[in-house]
Amino acid sequence: MSGTTTADTCRRREAGAGANRWVVLVVLCVSLLLVALDATVLHVAVPAVTEDLKPGAIELLWIVDVYPLVCASLLILFGTLGDRIGRRRVLLLGYALFGVASGAAALADSAELLIGARALLGVGGAMIMPATLSILRQVFPDRRERALAIGIWSAVAAVGAAVGPLLGGFLLEHFWWGSVFLINIPLMLVSLPIGRLLLPESRGARNGPWDVTGALMAAAGLFGLVLGVKQLGGGEAPSGPLTLTPLLLGAALMFGFIRRQRRRAHPLVDLRMFSRPAFSTSVGCIVLAMLALVGLELIAAQYLQLVLGLSPLATGLRLLPLTIAAMAAGLVGARMLRRFGPRVMVCSGFCVTAAAVVTLTAMGGNDNAGLLLAGFVLLGFGLETTLFGAYESMLSEAPPAQAGGAAAIGETSYQLGAGIGIALLGSVMNAAYAPGLSSVPGVPAGDSAAAGHSLGEAYDVAARLGGARGAALRHAARDSFVHGLHVTLLVSAGLLLLGAVMALRLPRIMDCEAPATAGSAEVPAPREATGARVSA
Repeated sequence: MSGTTTADTCRRREAGAGANRWVVLVVLCVSLLLVALDATVLHVAVPAVTEDLKPGAIELLWIVDVYPLVCASLLILFGTLGDRIGRRRVLLLGYALFGVASGAAALADSAELLIGARALLGVGGAMIMPATLSILRQVFPDRRERALAIGIWSAVAAVGAAVGPLLGGFLLEHFWWGSVFLINIPLMLVSLPIGRLLLPESRGARNGPWDVTGALMAAAGLFGLVLGVKQLGGGEAPSGPLTLTPLLLGAALMFGFIRRQRRRAHPLVDLRMFSRPAFSTSVGCIVLAMLALVGLELIAAQYLQLVLGLSPLATGLRLLPLTIAAMAAGLVGARMLRRFGPRVMVCSGFCVTAAAVVTLTAMGGNDNAGLLLAGFVLLGFGLETTLFGAYESMLSEAPPAQAGGAAAIGETSYQLGAGIGIALLGSVMNAAYAPGLSSVPGVPAGDSAAAGHSLGEAYDVAARLGGARGAALRHAARDSFVHGLHVTLLVSAGLLLLGAVMALRLPRIMDCEAPATAGSAEVPAPREATGARVSA
């Protein structure tokens, strides 16, 4: 009798999970929206935070950077932990921690407390991000439906990144700076009970003990690598101790982590996934796409504000078409993937993005709204097409039992690509910009050297000099910045074309019949142990 009842209950749960999978997607998208918002919403609040808490220069840097730094370093740890103890469990714990940390950040009365709260937000984000993708992989076993779900998921990510600064600006006009964190709390209070009720639990096959040492090595190694890359992006010398030390330590730890995983019978991350061309190529494409996107967005924002003289709000509105185009690409991505296949889709996305970047080299010292609109629309559509195809291929290629680890690898690649992009393209920009200010007539060598650090600093020096010398320096700085922008765009186009060549290793067609492979079984949670297994 009890066995019959249990079987009936499992059948009802299985049917309910199928009927509500799109509701599950909504819950997962809300999770992603919160994490994406928190990555950008603080940017507009930095002046208010500085005025209220009076942080030092180093403290201010950590207030901004500690969230993405901690989040990136812990993705593999929590992604693989979810495979072991249950992805829903890790996600719900991440919800709770994110809500508590948001309250602590909003009420922080010192820079140190805000840094600590932001670090806890990073921990919560690292628990949420890979769990959303791995649960999505479980809930949508059919690849065609999963592609549509990933498209919606990626469109929500684009919305969150764009809405963050706009929402932060609105809140700052009406409330104090802590309100940018308080918006997370009501959403988390809703997400926790709904997630507990609706989200399915799953985990990978628990073969052998969880490699705690390996997880800590990966976390520390990624922390060092991301910190070193951020130092490069912040203008630190590559050979300086603040850059070289974390890079070398991070690289050594990651090398030791890889060797350890290769030797273990039951590794934390199955590195054999990288032997699959579709998986390794997808990861490489994510890195290159993010490398181009983040560096270009940063430089484009500087161009719009400092060269064209637009306000921050006008700058955000000019960049909005990029986000709208990215949303559109995410929503039509599933149909494109079915029609053209991963190889053509990702390769074409890189090529469209490269064409957009080359188009933007026509930007000069005067405003050309039509050119910027066309370039940003192509840029957003091409990059999102690339990222969508790469993410979908990577997640579909990974065994279901390794879904959390695969999602963590994808998100880590995303974060590393973003950091490397700021460092690399920023360095190219500086190398092309600074020489144009070395010999401005009438400007002392010390002032020329200071102006060569950035366009904003050049404007400050020009204002201090005043008169004809200041005007000459200001004009030279604008021309040098535009020249540096053109060089940076061409370098970025070359990297994007390299990505297009790399994408030729992806499968030609979208294979919707995933064969069962050893070790790829998905293990349901104990409460659903007698139900059907989910496999892709």
